[in-house]
Amino acid sequence: MKKFRTILFMLALILAGSAARPQIANGLYGMKKLKKVDTNTILKYAKRYRIPFKANFMLDTAYVKFLSSFDTAIFKEQVKNHYQPLQALYYNRNGQLVSFQVNCYAGGVPNLDWDRNGNMTVFPPKQQAPVDKIVPLSTLLDYLEPLPPTKNIFKGNYDYTVVVFWSVFMGRQSRRLIHIVQDNMQLNTNKRIRVLYVNTDNFFASLGEK
Repeated sequence: MKKFRTILFMLALILAGSAARPQIANGLYGMKKLKKVDTNTILKYAKRYRIPFKANFMLDTAYVKFLSSFDTAIFKEQVKNHYQPLQALYYNRNGQLVSFQVNCYAGGVPNLDWDRNGNMTVFPPKQQAPVDKIVPLSTLLDYLEPLPPTKNIFKGNYDYTVVVFWSVFMGRQSRRLIHIVQDNMQLNTNKRIRVLYVNTDNFFASLGEK
């Protein structure tokens, strides 16, 4: 299990499907040193990246146990995708994943190209990474810890829920993903949408400790 988690951790650091060493990826993509962060640090970067405080969350480190529960002989690719540091998951009213944007499918140097093939020219975005059913919205919500002063926005009827995984250690790539998701939302005209921003620094730092 330790070897499996280590492999997934390294995959998470290799952007755009590149075989580059983590040190090279750091320089090319503006990544920072991976380390645990406190709430004040998350809130500081959330403000810098224009994340509304009412929708600010942290990923519970227990999420690794959930992902590790899947048989990788069957779900290897799906699990790898859900381990990635930058994700935008678009769920419909029924909590089903309908659009999945993941860093290792984006391509682009020195910045990830989230709009490759015009993905972000429509709402919800065109399919990028293969959608799957292993992490329904109801399950993912169980692993989101609200950060102050986040309000309870789990209640209510929404046509779409967008969950954005971001981190301090991913540097400007986090900022760019957040902004393109926010810009893409402007293409919507009559749907009720909620966006949940989920910091993953401590989640990935905990993987490095295994």
